Amino acid sequence: MKDALAIHRRLLAHQVHHEIVRLPRAMTCAEELPELLAVSPATCVGVTVFEVTTRIGREPVAVVASVDAPPRPGAIGALLGIRHVRPASAFTVNSATDYAAGLVCPLLLPDGLTVLVDGRLAGSRELVHTPAGERRTALLIRADHLLALVSGKTIDLARSRSRKEAATFPLAG
Repeated sequence: MKDALAIHRRLLAHQVHHEIVRLPRAMTCAEELPELLAVSPATCVGVTVFEVTTRIGREPVAVVASVDAPPRPGAIGALLGIRHVRPASAFTVNSATDYAAGLVCPLLLPDGLTVLVDGRLAGSRELVHTPAGERRTALLIRADHLLALVSGKTIDLARSRSRKEAATFPLAG
């Protein structure tokens, strides 16, 4: 499993200013970050993994978004033009991301994983917190620096798209 040290090394290699924050108590998921750190949910970023069913089979899709506006399965299905979208099991999250379920960092995700980034995060220079793969640590980094290192497609989760637009959206693999 990936951890804060792997993330720290990656960010140092890219000369990105960041901080690994020690949490006052253990967390089980990114949604606990605002309470643990006494910050706004809008400044906390999490990764939600969905399992989508395509014509070929089931496939995980990771969505990076703030914890105050988590992605809905229906919105992801509409964007991808897929009817069957459900939250991925802990086993699927662990296998697909190499992070513990609930503690997935947007960094160091596998190349073959489809990653979607909520467009509302793009362009922000605000400091954000995100899990660092461990129960007692989080990553503090500027949103634009974080997203520059995330290999994913920026999408508009604020509105639904038509099926015609969705049909042009390829899944990784």
